Amino acid sequence: MSALNTSEVQLFLLVGIPGLEYAHVWVSIPICLVYLVAVTGNSTILFIIKTEPSLHEPMYYFLAMLAVSDLGLSFASLPTMLRIFLFNVMEISPDACFAQEFFIHGFTLMESSVLLVMSADRFLAIHYPLRYTSLLTSRRAARLGLSFAIRSLLLVLPFPFTLRRLKYCQKNLLSHSYCLHQDAMKLACSDNKINVLYGFFVALCTMLDLALIVLSYALILKTVLSLASLAERLKALHTCVSHICAVLIFYVPIITLAAMHRFAKHKSPLVVILIGDIFLLLPPLMNPIVYCVKTRQIREKVLGRLFNIRRR
Repeated sequence: MSALNTSEVQLFLLVGIPGLEYAHVWVSIPICLVYLVAVTGNSTILFIIKTEPSLHEPMYYFLAMLAVSDLGLSFASLPTMLRIFLFNVMEISPDACFAQEFFIHGFTLMESSVLLVMSADRFLAIHYPLRYTSLLTSRRAARLGLSFAIRSLLLVLPFPFTLRRLKYCQKNLLSHSYCLHQDAMKLACSDNKINVLYGFFVALCTMLDLALIVLSYALILKTVLSLASLAERLKALHTCVSHICAVLIFYVPIITLAAMHRFAKHKSPLVVILIGDIFLLLPPLMNPIVYCVKTRQIREKVLGRLFNIRRR
């Protein structure tokens, strides 16, 4: 740690909400509630899937992986956000910043990978309904999920090391209440071309996941339109509603934030901060709600457990 090339800048500064510094304590209340609901919701899904033998199927294993990704995003961003809004502590050491951005980007890529695998799962279930259970066994689903998780962590592993080799001379103000790779590398006063190129490569991998998800749904739509009756079409599409919502909840904020960082010349700092917070807070909050509302098996098991607890 002593070899860190930050002879001039010893601390980075995170930001809360510009212009509302006096109300940070009040802002922390809804943020804490969001985190509480997100952690409770995703933990409940993991508990239900683990304890219910009827849910030990590939589709629900992938949902469990999505919940793990959401929990990882929540816990990775929680420390700095609460420090800022509860205690007005903006400073963060470079090492802590680089560690945080590794976990945030790692779990972001993991969630992107899981959403891709879930889209492939929906395609197999709709296109090959009779062969689905033989094509995608629980063991294959576990191996597939594990391989994509390892791929996600390996892709972002160079991030903290490439950031540590940079020199940070004068600028130390970041753009969010947590650390991102593209945000930290802009503060460097040394050559950051490697960071720019590798960051662009990782972003392309995320966009490739999205492109493959779109391709999967194009094939799903083609299969659904070939079904004879309208009822069969609607039933097939209904199984995809939860996943489509999860894809939109995840990708719309991240694409918007990336586009603003790269292309917006006169972007409002407040808008960037709000979109950045939505990018981290919204998926962990909404995914459990969407899957509990739209997936009958999950909803029934959750409600069944709640009513049993009340009766006791």
